[in-house]
Formats: sequence, C-alpha cells, structure tokens
Amino acid sequence: MVSLQRTAAIVSSATVRITTFIFLRWIPGHHLAPVIFTAFAVYITSVRSLLQRSIDDEAGEASKPETKRTGSRGAALVTLLTGLPSVSWPKVTVCTACINVLLALLALDFLGRGVLFYPSGKLAFSRVGYVSPTTASLLVREPDPAQLPLVVYYQEVAGEDSGKWIEDGIIYQTDDSTDFTVPVILRDLKPFTKYRYSLSNNLTGSFITAPFPGTDGASRLSFLTSSCMKPNFPYNPFSHPLRIPGIETMSAAIAKLPAYLRPSFMLFLGDFIYIDVPERFGSSKSHYRSEYRRIYSSPSWNVPQDNPAISLPWLHTLDDHEIENDWAKGNLTSPYPAAADPFVHYHVSVNPPIPPLPFAKRENTTYFSFIHGPASFFMLDTRTYRSEPARPNSTILGSAQLQSLLTYLARPEPAEVRWKIISSSVPFTKNWHVGTTDTWGGFLRERRTVFEAMWRAERDVGVRVVLLSGDRHEFAATRFPDPLLHPSPDDTSPLTAGEGVHEFSVGPLSMFYLPIRTYRQTDDEDVSIKYAPDGNTKFGLIDISTYEEEIEDASGNTLSPVSTVTVPCSVLTYSLYVDGEAVWKYRLSAPMTGYAAPAAGERSSRFPPGRVLLDDIEKDSWGSYLKTRIGRVEEVGARLWKRTTDTYLELLEGVRKSGRLD
Repeated sequence: MVSLQRTAAIVSSATVRITTFIFLRWIPGHHLAPVIFTAFAVYITSVRSLLQRSIDDEAGEASKPETKRTGSRGAALVTLLTGLPSVSWPKVTVCTACINVLLALLALDFLGRGVLFYPSGKLAFSRVGYVSPTTASLLVREPDPAQLPLVVYYQEVAGEDSGKWIEDGIIYQTDDSTDFTVPVILRDLKPFTKYRYSLSNNLTGSFITAPFPGTDGASRLSFLTSSCMKPNFPYNPFSHPLRIPGIETMSAAIAKLPAYLRPSFMLFLGDFIYIDVPERFGSSKSHYRSEYRRIYSSPSWNVPQDNPAISLPWLHTLDDHEIENDWAKGNLTSPYPAAADPFVHYHVSVNPPIPPLPFAKRENTTYFSFIHGPASFFMLDTRTYRSEPARPNSTILGSAQLQSLLTYLARPEPAEVRWKIISSSVPFTKNWHVGTTDTWGGFLRERRTVFEAMWRAERDVGVRVVLLSGDRHEFAATRFPDPLLHPSPDDTSPLTAGEGVHEFSVGPLSMFYLPIRTYRQTDDEDVSIKYAPDGNTKFGLIDISTYEEEIEDASGNTLSPVSTVTVPCSVLTYSLYVDGEAVWKYRLSAPMTGYAAPAAGERSSRFPPGRVLLDDIEKDSWGSYLKTRIGRVEEVGARLWKRTTDTYLELLEGVRKSGRLD
C-alpha cells in the first residue's frame, strides 16, 4: 500500500510540474488544466496519507538513534525533486509541497484572473478601421449614459500646424443591442492626409487617408499582417492579465522604421480572441462579447504612447477560435450565431466594403474587397460558409463567395494597380502535415479552381497574385508554379526562390509556437521557399514601391532571344519579423512598362522570379532534425488509424454481404 502511495505521489508531482510548465510557457491547451488540477489533488491526498503513516512509524521507533531518523542529504534532494514527503526533513517536505501548490495556483491565476477580475463591461474606447482616400471608419464604444450625447470632431494635421476642429456628427445613443458600440464614418476628407479625431468623452486618435488612385502616393504601400493572439502568454505572474506582449513588440519594431515604411494598416487574419483556450467558460453571446472587451481593454494597445497600436487601422478576418476550434459547421449551427454577434459589431462594422458582386445578400456577406495604392485586396472568410473537409464536394468558401472571388480575379484593375492580394485565415498550402484538413488542404478540389483563376489572372490580366494567411503559429513561404507554363525540375525544387503565385503565412502575433516541425514539401505543386516555426511574436511587413529592376526580356533577337533590360517595376518586399527583429526578406517584382512577355518555352513565367534579400533564420541542425521526426509522429499515427479503420469497415462490409448472400 505504501509503495502505491509513493508511486502516486511521485507521478502526480511530476505531472503537476511538467504539465504546468507546458501549460504556462509552451502550449495553453484546454485539456491541460484538468490534468494539472487532478494531478494536484492526487498529490495532496497521497502526501497527506504518507505523512500520517510516517508519523505513526516514527512514533513507534522513537528509541532509535537521532542520526538514523535524520537521514542523508541525498534523501532531502530526492524529496525536493520528486515531491515525496519526509518526516526526517520537514522543511524540505514543506518546500517541495509548496512548489506544487504554487504551480497549481499559477495555473489557476492564468486560467481565471482575467475572466474574474476584468469583465470590462465599463470599457470605453475608440479605434480606426478601414480608411479610404476620402473616408475613415471609426469604432466607438461608450456604455456610460452620462457621456451621451457624444460629439465627434476631426482636424487636419500638417506638420506643426493643425487645422480647425470640424464637428462631424453626434452619437445620441448606445445600447446593449450592439454591446454599446457605434461605427462612425468621417466623410469628405482629403486624400493622403493626416487627421486627428476627438470625441467629447476625451477619446482621441489619428489616421492617414489613402492616396487617390493615379497620384504619386498611390505607387507606394506598406502594411502589416499576422494572426492569433492571447493575453499574458507566455505566462508572467507579475504581468497584467490582459497584457499582449506581441502588440508591444510589434509597436516597438514599427517605431524604429523610417517614416516612408510606417504601415498604413494591419491585416489581421483571425483568432483575435481564443474563446476555448485555455478554457471555454460559456458559449452565450455575452461570453463572446466579454472576450472582445477584454482584448480591447489590454494596456498593450497604448504602448508606446507616441505611436500606440490602437492608432493603426486594423482590418479583420474570422477564424476558428473566435467560434470553436476547427469550426466547419456553417453559420446557422450553435455557437456560430452567438460568436458572430461581437465579430460583426467590433470588426465587420468598420471593415472595408464588400465586393461589388458578392453573389449573396449583403447582410450575409463577411468577405471584403478594396484598393489601396498599388494593390487590390480580397479578404476571404474561410469559416462562415465552409462544410466538412475532405469530402468529394467540400467547400471552404461557399458558392457565393467562390463566385465573387473568381469574378474578382478575372476583373481588370486600374493601370496603377499591379498586385492582387488575397488574404485567408488558413494557409492555401498543403505542406503542413498536421491538421492539414483544417486548411485549404482539406478542400483541394476548390483550391484547384481558385489556383487556376489565379494563374489565369497572372497570364491574362497582367497583375501579380500574392496570398497572405495565418492560423498555424509558424511562418512559411510557398509558391505555386503555373503548370501550363511547364516549370522545370529546378523550378520546383524545395527551399528555393522562384516563380509562381506566392503565399506568405505568418503567426502568431502573441501566442505559442509549435516546437516540432510539421511543414515540408512532398510534391512539385506546393514549392517550399522558407520555413520558420520558432518565435512567440511573428508578423510580416509588406512594402510595395516602384524601382528600376533588371529583368530578362524576350527581345526577339535570334542570337540572343532572352536579354536583360532595366524597366520600372512595382516591387513587393516581404519582411518577416520574429520577436521584434527582421530575420528574412523576400522580393517580388511586377514590371510596369517596356517589358515584353517571354515566348512560350523561354521562361516559365511572365513575371521575374522572387529573390531572397535577407536570411538570418537559424539553419537546420540536429535539434531541428529531431523536431522534424517528432512532427511526423502525428501524421504517421493518423495514417495508421485511417488504414485500420478502413480495414475494419471493409471487413464489416464483407460480413454484411456474406450474410445477405446466405
């Protein structure tokens, strides 16, 4: 009996310590909290029983020499490391028990402090949403009726001078139907101009309007992209429970940039909240609303004070953790309606406009399209309309959104627009081999339809297509060569720069990263360029500018059918930031004028191949090799399970047919 209790104490103590470390510093999985508290309860019960038995045994052996009862220092170390109690070392026993008590309390603090002590019902804030050349969308939340009516003012800011304040409107009422939020649109603004806004409740902010198409400012654009953030992770017991370290790291990195590289907006690609991580406390509308309020209550939005993240326009797409992990049940099944309520009020209400041809009712449309300078954007919603993956007719977009996207890809753009940028909350590539079916890898038939339209757009419309995605808590750059242009084996070699539609998938902005390697190229369709899994804070800075570039040109000279020419190009540079530092840069070019498209067979694309400008990412090592091997365990296990299940079903079918014949 004593041996069983000792084993229970050792195992439960080790479980508490290891699992708590994983929970607080590695992955805050919802299944870990019950394990921690269950193991802690087993540990306390086992220790109490062992101590009582030891005290009884000690009383019966009181006549033995004191040195025998004291024990060796090695025994004290065993007690400290394993959690086993020892009456011979009472202070060490108290210390080792306190370690486990402290770990359980830290896990409980991470789990519940923000939820219990920061309901944020009284939160009043404002932020900037979509900004066009002549308008700016503001989201205002004010639950205090004493502050109403709210008067909205704005003024033009020109260097040291500021224009007069202009009253743009009055908010007479806010109510619970929208969680006390109101979208405000400032109109008749000047293009490419800095403005400051102010509300009568002392909320202020600033923004810069977009350049008007065809002007000099429209040739340049800089913006950010990322996904996934969770307050106070990795966990710090001395930190504010709503602090989001990644936002502060990003803001500090932006502040170091020269003025011409300062981003115009953040394209945030889902998992703005984690309703089910580390624990789901409810699925009602009020629960979802409170999660959004807590995120917007974070002190990190106002760091640093001279350039806070809250002043940056944020544009949002939806992903699963705003609803439920790996959501694929449409927009009518619970809890989607409850989850969609705050997403609409806090994000959709100040997002860009929906496409001109949404092919669906406008009130049922959560995908968006807009033009900013040299780029046209289509923001996909890959959650609301998706069906179960890996089925013959699975859809990730739904028929209306798919038709709208195909129409967008086939649409000619204004002369100054050289890029079609499509954002997706989940990656297009199937190179991730864990959770593949939750990405576009579970919808390969529809993916092929979309890719064919993208390749056609690059060939016929004359714009370059770039894909941006998130979700995976890792970074990967992938390219998808057009098969009709007959790429050579060198064009499809893994970990190479080159041609094709490019995807940059990045995250998290502030969350865990996977310590195992799950991304790799397995065919010649999805060509790996770069993989960077590590880092709790990752985001991409995309800069589009006009440069003179040397590219290969089909000159028509029979002696030299392909020559090098210098032409003006719209150049997109993707910079990957990991934990605040730029570690990888990649450049794509789209020639603007004076460029003859190569003849068939001379090159594999009409656009120049991409180029790596910077690579400070740690090279492969034995450690990464081991992590890659570990990363394949789940994949192999899934294949074995599928094979076993298929065999079992075949046997059942055989038995059924045999019985029917008999």
